[in-house]
Amino acid sequence: MSMFCYQCQEAARNEACTVRGVCGKTSDVSNLQDLLIYLLKGISVHTVKARDLGWEDAEVDRFVLEGLFTTITNANFDPADMAERIRTAVALRDRVRAYLADRDALPTDPPDAAVWKPEDDSQEALLAKAIHVGIMADEGENEDIRSLRQLITIGLKGLAAYADHALVLGYEDKAIHAFTQQALAATINDAFGLNELVALAIEVGNHGVRTMALLDEANTTHYGHPEPTVVNLGVKPGPAILISGHDLLDLEELLEQTKDKGINVYTHGEMLPAHAYPFFKKYDHLVGNYGGSWWKQDKEFEAFGGPIMMTTNCLVPPKDSYKDRVFTTGVVGFPGLNYIPDRVEGQPKDFSPVIAKALESDSPQELESGATGPSSITIGFARNTIMSVVDKVLEAIQAGAISRFVVMAGCDGRQRARQYFTDVAEGLPQDTVILTAGCAKYRYNKLDLGDIGGIPRILDAGQCNDSYSLAYVALQLKEAVGAESLNDLPIVYDIGWYEQKAVLVLLALLALGVKKIRLGPTLPAFLSPNVAQVLVENFEIQPTTTVEADLEAMFA
Repeated sequence: MSMFCYQCQEAARNEACTVRGVCGKTSDVSNLQDLLIYLLKGISVHTVKARDLGWEDAEVDRFVLEGLFTTITNANFDPADMAERIRTAVALRDRVRAYLADRDALPTDPPDAAVWKPEDDSQEALLAKAIHVGIMADEGENEDIRSLRQLITIGLKGLAAYADHALVLGYEDKAIHAFTQQALAATINDAFGLNELVALAIEVGNHGVRTMALLDEANTTHYGHPEPTVVNLGVKPGPAILISGHDLLDLEELLEQTKDKGINVYTHGEMLPAHAYPFFKKYDHLVGNYGGSWWKQDKEFEAFGGPIMMTTNCLVPPKDSYKDRVFTTGVVGFPGLNYIPDRVEGQPKDFSPVIAKALESDSPQELESGATGPSSITIGFARNTIMSVVDKVLEAIQAGAISRFVVMAGCDGRQRARQYFTDVAEGLPQDTVILTAGCAKYRYNKLDLGDIGGIPRILDAGQCNDSYSLAYVALQLKEAVGAESLNDLPIVYDIGWYEQKAVLVLLALLALGVKKIRLGPTLPAFLSPNVAQVLVENFEIQPTTTVEADLEAMFA
């Protein structure tokens, strides 16, 4: 094996990518990401002890979050960037070590990750170390221990992504930093056995709820509560910029810098929900959404014709034909692409290279409006909107007009098996309502499913970052009807997963006590048979099967 990665749903053969990632990352990138994670755990061994002595270091805390975020699927494909982050990790870890050394408090018998230092920090030398620290490095490691350690690490990657988005907007919770580092350190501590690791995985879910609530507060405080909004799916004449990913502050700064320049801005993928925030409605040149799910971007970016701004994952390795039009920023990296540097001393990012490229471009090609699809789509059904009509919802439930809510949140992907989610949506009885968030919605959000007494049958809460809305609504409904458990509500869960943020959402649901979640199109490859059985026994998690069988089970 030249690499070993099984953190996403597309792991080869549902086992692992061992030569090159299905996502497109090379073995060098995969191995360097392993080394970065290894060092983040080494940093955490020290910060856990230093925190007990009163230590605080905002740079280290932020670096740990960004380091985890950088390694999620479809974010960073650049080995040079990975190598630089590894060098920084060594320097920051040694800074915390120096703090402990001054207080005669260095950990005794520390693991290698806490002390290793390269004699030569060239990329080649780092790779030589990287191939010895990956997931399968310890051949004698118990399979179930390895599985749980990976479940925790992968969940923490999702948590870090959400926490980093909140931090960008100035919202931070020191308890989240402390827990993240405690959990990372625990994954290389042999004192943590199976029972302790299972409990820790659920605690990742608890902190996931806390982190998603923080991000929800950051987004709604800064941009207002999403409201029902009709979004144009067609194109307008004139030069344009397409912005994809999840980072709303990047969108805000781009819109400010493109005002009165004759440039139209379109959202793509997970940026679609931005249209529902009141803040963004003041920008007349935010004209619509172009395209759909992340995995179609090779065709959609080609057709767009103008520059594309990737703010976070999910980036697909770009074709040479449009590579010069793709810009990245934040944790996103790919060799040879244009990069927009981070903010300096509170100043906004400088998007002038993107603007210059747009002014050289023609109007986008039409993709789906009119004869080839709907001309618009309605979004904006986050928690505030749903709770504003909760009496109407409860009346519909009590009258039998609504029999079930079906949570179909999570991720989309390119596998044919994901047609399952479209077929389930089309096959649901007319008295059901779909609650969704994340790019999974692109499998059914353009279907004409109608409404129930004015309540749309597809309620789109937003990005995967907005999954807190779905949990909040369920918790509020539980209180409203006096149910003892979330499992007593007329809500069923049919979740599509792809990457690490969806794993964190799954752990959050488990932490809230939700049972009988259907997960597909496959169960995660990083779950050993025994760990999967624990989840089945404790939470009744089950894989998706056939559309007919699952629909029957949902309404039994």
